[in-house]
Amino acid sequence: MSTVDAFAALRVPFVRAFALARLMSFGGQVILSIAVGWELYERTGSAWSLGLVGAFELAPVLLLMVVAGNAADRYPRRNIVMLAHGILVLASAGLATIAWTNGPVDAIYFMLVLVGVARAFSSPSFGTILPQLLKPEQFINANAWVSSAGQFAAVAGPALGGMIIAASGGAGWAFVAVGFSQLSVILALLRLPAIPPPQHDPESRRSPGQIYAGFGFIRRNPLFLSAITLDLFAVLLGGAVALLPIYAKDILAIGPAGLGWLRTAPSIGSLATALAVTHLPPWRHPGRAMLIAVAGFGLATIGFGLSHNMILSLVCLFLTGACDSISVVVRVTLEQVITPDRLRGRVSAINYVFIGFSNEFGMVRAGATAAIFGPVASVVGGGIGSLLVVAIVALAWPQLPRVGPLHTLKPVEEPA
Repeated sequence: MSTVDAFAALRVPFVRAFALARLMSFGGQVILSIAVGWELYERTGSAWSLGLVGAFELAPVLLLMVVAGNAADRYPRRNIVMLAHGILVLASAGLATIAWTNGPVDAIYFMLVLVGVARAFSSPSFGTILPQLLKPEQFINANAWVSSAGQFAAVAGPALGGMIIAASGGAGWAFVAVGFSQLSVILALLRLPAIPPPQHDPESRRSPGQIYAGFGFIRRNPLFLSAITLDLFAVLLGGAVALLPIYAKDILAIGPAGLGWLRTAPSIGSLATALAVTHLPPWRHPGRAMLIAVAGFGLATIGFGLSHNMILSLVCLFLTGACDSISVVVRVTLEQVITPDRLRGRVSAINYVFIGFSNEFGMVRAGATAAIFGPVASVVGGGIGSLLVVAIVALAWPQLPRVGPLHTLKPVEEPA
């Protein structure tokens, strides 16, 4: 009986450096979100000012998606990520200066546009570095460890950001911490090689077909299209994070401290599951595991929506994070395995936009339906919607539940 080496990926120096970079990057993002929200609400007292944060950060991502994806396929991805996080260091310094000098609120939003530009270029390159350095059979274990690093940041980041703000009496030093975290990303990535992209005919790479090749690749590959559709609509319909303040105050009556636990429970579930995946052999039927996980996500969401008990609510939210972690590991690994390296940047950019916007639109969906039908109906209806999505995807793309171990798949090559 063979044993699974849970630390196989971590024995590779590149993976350790990359996981550290992900940890510092995501941790900085979490602290930045908390610090910006605190600073804006302290200045304006307006919920609308908080809602604009997402718009100013996401607009550059949407506008630059095609450009950023093509850049990731034309230049060394490590260098692009380092440049993007250099911009984040500068934006963090700008935000700290604004906080300390009580600068104009409009300047905060300008800095958030810079943050959005940096993330637009960072994401498609950051997410496609490891496949250049590892063998396909190492992807799942490596992705599980990288996901664990991100989830640890999601658990610890809010507490660290809150403590910095509380101890310093403002958001300025929290922005400084964000700047140092992004500088740490750059230093960690210096340990990775700057791998040049595959060389192709320069004229073909500038043609409209090649610029938008990522869209065509996803459309012509039903296996990946089914996985991204499943993840996108499950998050869009099943997300309940936006309504947690209502549950904490009006339904569970557990106050702001309880709200903190509700926000943390999904991240703890994701972290625990990602660590567990590192000890498991590759799934024999990963598509089936993804469908079951998303169905579990929907059932746990329904359970949370109906719960009036804090312990049961925490358990349900823990399970939503656990199930989501499985879905993410399968989707990310599938993308890495079947996408040719010359297209990974463009495909990753599209994937990032769709998944990122599903979170934002999911919050809008939850808020709108809660305003009309009430929070319980909104959450429970979203969970039911996730179950319907699982059924539709399983019927529309039967190849997803039948797919074999991911490391046995090969890149789907297309004409250059």
